[in-house]
Amino acid sequence: MRLMSLALVSALALTSACQNANSSGVKTSALPQVQVPALSEQTMKDVTRELSLESYEGRAPGSAGEVKTVAYLILKFKAAGLEPGNNGSWTQDVPLIEITAKNVSALNIADRSGKAMSFVYGSEYVIGSYRETPKTEIKQSDMVFVGHGIVAPEKGWNDYAGVDVKGKTVVVMVNDPDFENAGLEGPFGGKAMTYYGRWTYKYEEAARQGAAAVLIIHDPAPAAYGWNVVNSSWTGTQFLAQSKDGGKSQTQANGWIQKAVAKEIFAAAGQDLEQQMAAAKQKGFKAVPLNLTASLSFENDIARKASKNVVGVMKGTKRAEEYVLYTAHWDHLGRCTAAPDGDDICNGAVDNATGSAALVALAEGFAKAGAPDRSVVFLAVTAEESGLLGSKFYAENPVFPLSQTVGGVNMDAFSMSGPAKNLTVIGKGKSQLDDYLAAAAQLEGRTPEMEPTPEKGFYYRSDHFSFAKLGVPMVYFEGGDDLVNGGKSAAKEAADDYEKNRYHAPGDEFDEKWDWSGVMSDLKLYYRVGRMLAMSDAWPNWNEGDEFRAVRDKSRAGK
Repeated sequence: MRLMSLALVSALALTSACQNANSSGVKTSALPQVQVPALSEQTMKDVTRELSLESYEGRAPGSAGEVKTVAYLILKFKAAGLEPGNNGSWTQDVPLIEITAKNVSALNIADRSGKAMSFVYGSEYVIGSYRETPKTEIKQSDMVFVGHGIVAPEKGWNDYAGVDVKGKTVVVMVNDPDFENAGLEGPFGGKAMTYYGRWTYKYEEAARQGAAAVLIIHDPAPAAYGWNVVNSSWTGTQFLAQSKDGGKSQTQANGWIQKAVAKEIFAAAGQDLEQQMAAAKQKGFKAVPLNLTASLSFENDIARKASKNVVGVMKGTKRAEEYVLYTAHWDHLGRCTAAPDGDDICNGAVDNATGSAALVALAEGFAKAGAPDRSVVFLAVTAEESGLLGSKFYAENPVFPLSQTVGGVNMDAFSMSGPAKNLTVIGKGKSQLDDYLAAAAQLEGRTPEMEPTPEKGFYYRSDHFSFAKLGVPMVYFEGGDDLVNGGKSAAKEAADDYEKNRYHAPGDEFDEKWDWSGVMSDLKLYYRVGRMLAMSDAWPNWNEGDEFRAVRDKSRAGK
């Protein structure tokens, strides 16, 4: 993802702390009344099943699976009644760099006396490069523990203060210093993750500091996922946005190490990992040279590829030059770390064949109801799994001007755990779109609630974020955590099971036994919100004090 300004990043730290901000004041009675047509469960099933087939090979960008996916989505968009959205074309080229590490060495750690330790690629550490270079080699690079690796001048926080890490390997913690707080109080938003806590930020800041390599300590709680996710996501082919300098501004190598590996490394340095991690949570922490060196090497297969966003549009009848946006990513991981049975295709049925299917089903629904006043854009983006690259490219190179884009909704991984009494809103309290969603939820007998796990940083992990950064209000929600059948305990059990056994793994496959009732309930909400926006002449904004308000105001003013 693109590096944000310090002002924007600092404001992000306040995001979750402001979740209970005052409502925008949009009058529910003033919102358009929307009747939901029959939305097709069969379409949801058929499209999800098709995109999850083994023949699509996990829908990796730039693969044969992409060719099949794009062709299929165009076919379904056309059949649903949409028109090509990009000046007569159904697609928008997204230039990517494909880097595949091979012949990866062990991670070799040595002390000054020459005593060495070795850790295995995949099971104990993962590594890759954002540089377009045929070979990466880190030779006896001095190691430094830099705590959370955060530089936040506005908070008086600098984990790199007093240490020169140029050419060195930095070891960092994931998430924020105050993520263990029970509430939202703390310098970094308490329990809620800020952008400073995301792994992307750790790599970006280390590069700014001139580090040769970065190793993030994986800890399941602050990372919000297990090592299986790290292993499947950071091995194999990686996709990056093309850059003018070929990635020379990046570190040479970025990776993760298991926490158990970190303990061994710290012990060899005469340090206690838990003590140092505790110290790193306190303001004023000083980086700790480990008096060890790191060595590793790997080769890189590099290819330039143009992946594709798929763009369909239903033109409005009254204000066709004003646009409402529906987004979902079509891509997944392709071939990944094999399961015990040898299956190495990450099919991505839930994540995000379901969201792609929703684009088709919603387009059918809009066609049944007739074209609305405003134009509606249905955007299936690529390379979300590689860092929101497809949505980022569209947001920075929009087919339809962002200043004329009213707002929209993002759909990513529908829950198959059944209908819920509530719904989980990611970024609740940020924009006036909350009022649209609240009105829609009331009609469906559901209650919008703040996300229960803000520490997982979901706000920064899906495509709505690419548009939010540039000012477009986007609403993003998930199926609720209080199920009609089984309540919160059943919802948690289902979510934990998915994360452990299927998320970013070969087990995310289509199941004919799935319960689609909750999916269809969510789909009605997505329809209502988008249709209300498309039938209104209002321009919802971010709430006063939100970090994206100024960007939106400038955009709307033509500045």
